[in-house]
Amino acid sequence: MHICGLEKMSLVDFDGLVATTIFTGGCNFRCGFCHNSALVLESNNLPVIDEEEVLSYLQKRKGIIDGVCVSGGEPTLQKDLPEFLGKLKSLGYKIKLDTNGTNPDLIKQFVSDKLVDYFAMDIKNDRQNYAKIIGFNEYDTKKVEESVEFFLSKKVDYEFRTTLIYEYHKEKNIIDIAEWIGGAKKYYLQKFRDGENCINQGLTAVEQPLAEEYVKILTPKIEKVALRGY
Repeated sequence: MHICGLEKMSLVDFDGLVATTIFTGGCNFRCGFCHNSALVLESNNLPVIDEEEVLSYLQKRKGIIDGVCVSGGEPTLQKDLPEFLGKLKSLGYKIKLDTNGTNPDLIKQFVSDKLVDYFAMDIKNDRQNYAKIIGFNEYDTKKVEESVEFFLSKKVDYEFRTTLIYEYHKEKNIIDIAEWIGGAKKYYLQKFRDGENCINQGLTAVEQPLAEEYVKILTPKIEKVALRGY
């Protein structure tokens, strides 16, 4: 496992649980608002945390830590992720996986093998405008759509989430997202926070009054819609 970061104790990464968060290096997107730019752009140059060191820490913290959140970057790029999740499960932890949804086959495997208890999948934008927000000129959303469809089948606990960017998320985009993920269990609209570690500078947050209007648009289509970070 290419582990580039470790937050030993978090109260916000796995709702309702005290968690350890593991950050893997590398990503197949280049989202301008990403605040983990080093994990995306420079992961090969970052110090790597030994997998056994992480497992040893978690072994010692059993009974204090409830769950493990595996984030990134994009964790599903790690070839040995299934094996690593199995080791975490053998320690008795609940597992949350953060993903951009580009590897639906692996997501389905994790559910079938009972390796992940909870998924958080990013919905970057409506399908027609996905490419521009992930840093490409064009992008086929077929794999992302397959992951959305799988989660909507409610075979595992999950949430969708979008980091709201004023330059990208207008009312029409939100209406289109509502149609796309209609019937979803949980959808969180997250506040963007600019900073020097973001891939692109100069992006702006959607302010709370507008974000609350977006919640109203989404609520008829989705079981639970909430703001996060506002």
